[in-house]
Amino acid sequence: MSTYNLPELTYDYDALQPHISEEQLRIHHDVHHQGYVDKANNTLKELEEARESGEEVNLKSKLKFLSFAVAGHKLHSLFWENLSPDSKEKPEGELAEKIKEDFGSLERFKKEFIQAASSVEGSGWAALVYEPEADKLLLDQIEKHNLVYYPEVKFLLVVDVWEHAYYLDYANNRGDFLEAVWNLIDWEIVAQRL
Repeated sequence: MSTYNLPELTYDYDALQPHISEEQLRIHHDVHHQGYVDKANNTLKELEEARESGEEVNLKSKLKFLSFAVAGHKLHSLFWENLSPDSKEKPEGELAEKIKEDFGSLERFKKEFIQAASSVEGSGWAALVYEPEADKLLLDQIEKHNLVYYPEVKFLLVVDVWEHAYYLDYANNRGDFLEAVWNLIDWEIVAQRL
């Protein structure tokens, strides 16, 4: 049976300092993200075993749990790719032009993105997505890992605003974390996804 796997980081655990500490990154990647991978794989195994044995399962519950775990895994995988110790200060080229076209300016985009991330109710994510039919960059808030999103969008940039993403380094100061993460965004990856 195919299973999900924890992706390796493309940078060292201490590479994102001072914005994200080594301890914060290790716990977030090795414990939290690994937990979503394990939960997804275990749920797939339970479903397969139930199908083989003919056992009845609470399918609504299992599928909701599986969706939560897989979405947690996928969003975290995107998040790690969105970060770089060698981040450029701002996007360039087509991405920069598209941000200016759809948000008015990079400054306005940053303000709206941080506002969207700061106002996620409870735990969740902020995302910049591209919606091809309207040819627009849109912001999205994802509560928990429940993907309430525009169908067929491309995820370009995601930022984790669950407390486990920042609490060791920033306590309950989500805004300080968001300002710090802005210094780590790999704009080249965001541009490639566009």
